[in-house]
Amino acid sequence: MNIQRKELLVTSFALFSLFFGAGNLLLPPLLGYNAGDNWLWVTIGFMITAVLIPIIGILAHSKLQGTMYNFGKKVSPWFSSVYCVIVYIISVAIPSPRTASATHEIAIHPAFGTSPLLTSAIYFALVLVFVLNRSKILNLIGKFLTPFIVIMLLAVISIGLSSSAFTTGTSTFKTPLVSGILEGYQTFDAIGAVVVGAVIIVSLNFKNMKVSQFESKRKLIRQSGFIAGGGLFIIYAGLIATGAYYGSEIKVDTALSSDMQRASLLRGISIAALGNFGNTVLSILISLACFTTAVGIVAGTADYFRGLFNKSNTAYIITAVIACIAGVGVGQLDFNTIIHIALPVLMFIYPITIVLIILNVLPNRIATPLVFRAVVMVTFIFSIPDFLSFILSKGSLDSIVEIIPLAKYNLGWVLPAVLALVITALVQPKQKDI
Repeated sequence: MNIQRKELLVTSFALFSLFFGAGNLLLPPLLGYNAGDNWLWVTIGFMITAVLIPIIGILAHSKLQGTMYNFGKKVSPWFSSVYCVIVYIISVAIPSPRTASATHEIAIHPAFGTSPLLTSAIYFALVLVFVLNRSKILNLIGKFLTPFIVIMLLAVISIGLSSSAFTTGTSTFKTPLVSGILEGYQTFDAIGAVVVGAVIIVSLNFKNMKVSQFESKRKLIRQSGFIAGGGLFIIYAGLIATGAYYGSEIKVDTALSSDMQRASLLRGISIAALGNFGNTVLSILISLACFTTAVGIVAGTADYFRGLFNKSNTAYIITAVIACIAGVGVGQLDFNTIIHIALPVLMFIYPITIVLIILNVLPNRIATPLVFRAVVMVTFIFSIPDFLSFILSKGSLDSIVEIIPLAKYNLGWVLPAVLALVITALVQPKQKDI
């Protein structure tokens, strides 16, 4: 295998693994289970926010080849700085500790009965070791951890589907497509794209390979993004289908919290597919998938603050240590509590992240600073009701929701953002594409 092809595979595997964390493994099976005979529509919706948008984010990174700061700088420098700080704080405070919580609840506690504090402490100590050896992140994850994760996932999916009765239950979703879109939010993959995409770029720079030229690196990142996206698509579709077709064979206790329902279903599928060995496989899968995502989040956060302080390695180390300590602290919460905390935050930051990703892949003659400002401002305003709906009492925003298209589906920002893009692009002075 030549060097270029080997590097492409390693980068693709690393990118896949940095995306694929706790939510990515736990969310799809229960989504398919609840979708029943509408699992295909749910899958399409889920792919939009959990695969399509994140891979477009990687394409944007291949174009910019900078940091997350570059995503929002056309709006204004202060906006971009505030956006970056908010996203990194969210990443360190929610998805990173969530990986430790999921690992403890599903993989460690059932086997060893240890406390959440001990699990989180050991977990983030290992994360810190990987992050401080950041020049080796791509090789460690891309060469060793990801292939193992993918092989086990494909085994569970293929054996599970081949041994199922291929009968589905009745869907519990009124709007399966929208349910899939909103469930995709909880994977954090769009936010992950702007975080781990920067990790990939910095890691390539550290390796000082033959991809130092802009176009060569752009090609490598784009191809890696498509390969990783294809892998995510296959795994997600497989997990959703498996959950749907096992719906009539594995009964999930609805009295359990939603996270334990997810864990119970996934454990049931693993045991049905692989026998008693399925429990061991599931524990290893959860641990590895969560761990690689936590490494990517902490490394990305540390990279950003390293750049703020003139590429200071000290700033990198201090940020990584603080992020890991925060992970240990928040990791004491159960997975379901972290999910409930995350939802209103996601409804606020996710729409802005999505429009920044899309704007950054558009030609520069269309996506001018004026367009960036207009679209982001409109998106921010129309996503406020979605955010408040998870904080205020039910029904308090009905009068507003009724007059905003798609607002009842928590997507009230979509049409206004599209209109802002089209109108601003048409009325602005013509620009040359660069």
